[in-house]
Amino acid sequence: MRKELNGPAQSVGPLRKLVALVITVAMFALVLMFSAVLLVVILVVGTIAFAYFWWKTRAIRKQIRIMRSVATPEARREAQASNDGVFEGEVIRVVDPKDVK
Repeated sequence: MRKELNGPAQSVGPLRKLVALVITVAMFALVLMFSAVLLVVILVVGTIAFAYFWWKTRAIRKQIRIMRSVATPEARREAQASNDGVFEGEVIRVVDPKDVK
């Protein structure tokens, strides 16, 4: 006498279907609950990190505002124009011994 699992003779009763449905709904509710908690934790940690960064950089932002208000439009144009032709590199100067006094 061998019984086949999931064979045609084995039928799934309504009680078994109801238990499977209840377990499925409970698992879905748990997953939804934990994902909502995880989302809230991520938002809170992100907000705290942003607030910390904002607080630590307030002095720098204040200095930038002061520098912008002090600078005249002419100084701004000169600063932009002076940076246009800057090339970085090294220069080797060869001195002729005749020119040295």
